[in-house]
Amino acid sequence: MGPSGHISSVLLVAFLLGLHHSSGFWILNVVFPPNAKPEIQTNSTPPLIIVPGNLGNRLEAKIDKPTLVHWMCYKKTDNWFPLWIDLNMFMPIGVDCWIDNIRLVYNRTTRRSSNSPGVQVRVPGFGQTYPIEFLDSNKLAGYFHTMMQHLVQVGYIQNETVRGAPYDWRLAPNENADYFTKLQELVEDMFNQHGKRVYLLAHSMGCHYVLYFLNHQPSTWKDKYIRGFISLGAPWGGAVKTLRVLASGENDGIPMISNIKIREEQRMTTTNPWMLPSQEFWPKDHVFISTPTFNYTNQDYKRLFTDINYEDGWYMWEDTKNLTSDLLAPGVEVWCMYGVGIPTPITYIYNEDFPNEDPVDFVYADGDDTVDSFSMGLCKRWAGQQEKPVHVTEYRGLAHLDIVFDEKVLNQIQNILEGKADVPKSIDVRSGDN
Repeated sequence: MGPSGHISSVLLVAFLLGLHHSSGFWILNVVFPPNAKPEIQTNSTPPLIIVPGNLGNRLEAKIDKPTLVHWMCYKKTDNWFPLWIDLNMFMPIGVDCWIDNIRLVYNRTTRRSSNSPGVQVRVPGFGQTYPIEFLDSNKLAGYFHTMMQHLVQVGYIQNETVRGAPYDWRLAPNENADYFTKLQELVEDMFNQHGKRVYLLAHSMGCHYVLYFLNHQPSTWKDKYIRGFISLGAPWGGAVKTLRVLASGENDGIPMISNIKIREEQRMTTTNPWMLPSQEFWPKDHVFISTPTFNYTNQDYKRLFTDINYEDGWYMWEDTKNLTSDLLAPGVEVWCMYGVGIPTPITYIYNEDFPNEDPVDFVYADGDDTVDSFSMGLCKRWAGQQEKPVHVTEYRGLAHLDIVFDEKVLNQIQNILEGKADVPKSIDVRSGDN
């Protein structure tokens, strides 16, 4: 199987409608996102840049491969084709072709990653909104589309006053230096063009990308160019779910791909080890994975990577563990927003088939069904570490991915952008009570 243009949109519709809702870091479950409700337009539109989460923007590839994993895979293409989302990943043989195209090859000596041999990968549309609104050209797998509709209705102009900053989400910040140069230039260009300081808005892992960016800018630059940072569902202390993803795989309800099969791809990015639960903030004795022979805490990552036959993961984690783990205050005004009130696994219990079978039981804590509220709430500590205000709003009953299109969240973002002072500490998305 080759590039995805050969598969009809009818098949895609059938596939997407077959998905059940499960947030995770897989974006595919946002199917046919709801339309934003009409709003009264205003002229108050400070420039806004949106940074998506893991898997949250399109990738494209061009191939001229020396070898193939299957004779049905394409060996060479003349043109760029969709890599994420590539519909061939949902076909029995196509998934092997897709994994071989999207995978990274990690070099333990240089501590750097490279694309699969014969594969070029690019991020389309930097500075534009289309790569983060929908992840496919058929406009069926929506992500930031509803938010974009809302922003346009209140006066924003796509690709002018609101712009997207997609990136190669397979790579952690230590291997994405060019991206941060482009992001800095985008901020400065928007400031110079519109004469107003820029808001940065990010979701999930994208919040860590923004934090890394801000931590590497001098305060004089931030004071001049950045109005504030809006973070949505940020796993500030890491995400426990990442441990399951790396140990036994997690297809998040994609019916055609087994957890073990998708694990092959999930182990080939450096961002997944980067998002492991932090050693700085999680208790050293908290058991994240329990098996009949060993209980793994965040002090046992080296043994875990060895036991699950993924030793590259240990090196990737060593490379990335200190990038944002100290949660150095960003030095700009922050609005930290996240969901609470949904049982979220913080321990995975396996039987003797670990790591090649799914967990048999779970221990739950409060969270948004993907990230626990302890991790997301670590932004509260910044209130005592920087002069700029830190606002925290918890949305009771709001799932991890729903936060990017929930009406109450969109209204709150609008209030922030319009400079309205009231920032509620808690909003119940189920009942309408603040």
